[in-house]
Amino acid sequence: MIGSLRGRITSKTPPQLTVEVGGLGYELEAPLSTFFRLPPVGAEVQLLTHFLVREDAQVLYAFGTEDERRLFRSLIKVSGVGPKIALALLSGISVSGFIECVQRGDSAALTRVPGVGRKTAERLIVEMRDRLSAEPAEPGQPAAAGTSAESEAYGALVALGYRPAEATRLLKAVGPGTHSTEELIRRALQGAARE
Repeated sequence: MIGSLRGRITSKTPPQLTVEVGGLGYELEAPLSTFFRLPPVGAEVQLLTHFLVREDAQVLYAFGTEDERRLFRSLIKVSGVGPKIALALLSGISVSGFIECVQRGDSAALTRVPGVGRKTAERLIVEMRDRLSAEPAEPGQPAAAGTSAESEAYGALVALGYRPAEATRLLKAVGPGTHSTEELIRRALQGAARE
């Protein structure tokens, strides 16, 4: 799998760009949010990527931030939402704006994005609430709008088999402070072991 590319931009025509890496030109598709931050043609760039293999094509998608790529990967798992709609969403609304729409249940804001109808917007809100941990499934669950380290630690604890309420309680017990994801997980597991 191709996780990232570093090379020289040889062409930019939204939503497509070409990045030359070691003599190979990689054709990429990117959301407008990434395009706005790209340097001019001829400049060096590093992009995160997602490689998608379909029956009729192999497409490499490019993202300027990990948050964009993570949201794209979550979006394409939603029934009825393919890469085209996921790119449109990332082009039409910021990651934090999307999370806010999900938190508020604002399907009207999502339908303003081209290609997103009322039913798709409602499905996105329902399915993405769980994936983003945007709305508490149980009281006190951390929101995805919080620090990414907290969100990642929460996801890791749930993946380890802790119930959402337990994961939340363990992370709250760690206390305030700036901790890396690894540190949060380590301290939460130490707290669980002491119980």
